[in-house]
Amino acid sequence: MAQIKTQRYVALDVLRGMTVAGMILVNNPGSWGHIFPPLRHAAWSGCTPTDLVFPFFLFCVGVAMCFSFAKFEYKLTKLSAWKVVKRSILIFLVGLGLNMFPFVPLNPNPELSFGENWINWIGGIRIFGVLQRIAMCYLIGGLLTLWLKSTKKVGIALITVTVLHWIILMIFGGEPGWSTLEGNISGKIDVALLGESHVYKGYGIPFDPEGILGALSGTGTVLLGFLIGLLIKKTPEKIDTVSKLYTIGLICLAIGCVWSIVLPINKPMWTGSYVFYAGGWAILLLAFFIYFIDIKGYQKIFTPFKAMGMNPLFAFVMAGLFAKILGRIIKWSVPVVAADGTVTEKSYSVLSWFYQNVCCPIFGGNNEYSSLLYALVYVAVFTAMAMFLYRKKIVIKL
Repeated sequence: MAQIKTQRYVALDVLRGMTVAGMILVNNPGSWGHIFPPLRHAAWSGCTPTDLVFPFFLFCVGVAMCFSFAKFEYKLTKLSAWKVVKRSILIFLVGLGLNMFPFVPLNPNPELSFGENWINWIGGIRIFGVLQRIAMCYLIGGLLTLWLKSTKKVGIALITVTVLHWIILMIFGGEPGWSTLEGNISGKIDVALLGESHVYKGYGIPFDPEGILGALSGTGTVLLGFLIGLLIKKTPEKIDTVSKLYTIGLICLAIGCVWSIVLPINKPMWTGSYVFYAGGWAILLLAFFIYFIDIKGYQKIFTPFKAMGMNPLFAFVMAGLFAKILGRIIKWSVPVVAADGTVTEKSYSVLSWFYQNVCCPIFGGNNEYSSLLYALVYVAVFTAMAMFLYRKKIVIKL
């Protein structure tokens, strides 16, 4: 733990905190069957507001990296390289641990021994995830920026990783098309290296949206954030910074939209067009916050997001742990008597009970409004935790 230090731009903490709040919000609806369309990911290609949340965070990683690497004088040394590698490993392990928690099979097969159940459970653990993607992109992006040093070279690296990713997709993709769920090479790489049992299956087939190949183009999002951080550091007047950011943000949006004609904007594959499209929106939003928070001084109303932005990984990990503990581990059954006198058992967890007995009655049943209310309450819990740490001037770092 470390004491909070005053930063030049509060807007970055606010944007990062708002992004983490958004990640928690979209990951924890009251009912997965009742979600407003803007709070859903696009089925495949396309981009909803929800699809902007994760790249916003990686963008913030890049901007913050620019400020934190100043202590290394932007030089790749044994010390700076080790710091980047160590932090990447720790973030990856925390993400893997979150996937594995509570480290034992939750629903063991009674016909198998403990050892057999444990082996089956280990064999089905997903390797990648959000934190793992952050770790891989931070590792590649961090080492690249320290090695390349200059703005021009980092810009060339940004173009290189996104174009190289596009070329790999086109050359090695198969039927029914290189940009389709079934035909893209990204999923095939993960299955070949890890096996189907360790890959996400939420798309109906083994395909991990946080897999290996996407870390290459995801690094582009980090590099874009780093370049914006350099621009912020080199521009003495904040109002000039805002002007430049609005211009660059609109240019990035244009690049993403034009590129999408031949390369779809696609979050699961993290295409180059998606890097620039999402990055453009992130730059515009950062400019907006710099103007209203750092120039106009409207900081107080954004304090909860600032607090969340000071401890982003802590809030995200705690939200994941609470979802597992209160939603899947701590459960009880309640007898339910039907009209014909039949008695059945209804299973509850702490979270399902809260949703069904508090949120649903307010809006007259299981619907989108009840689901959103539950998600907002869930975000409020971890915002309160972040506010407590903020008032105690505590930052939890890896």
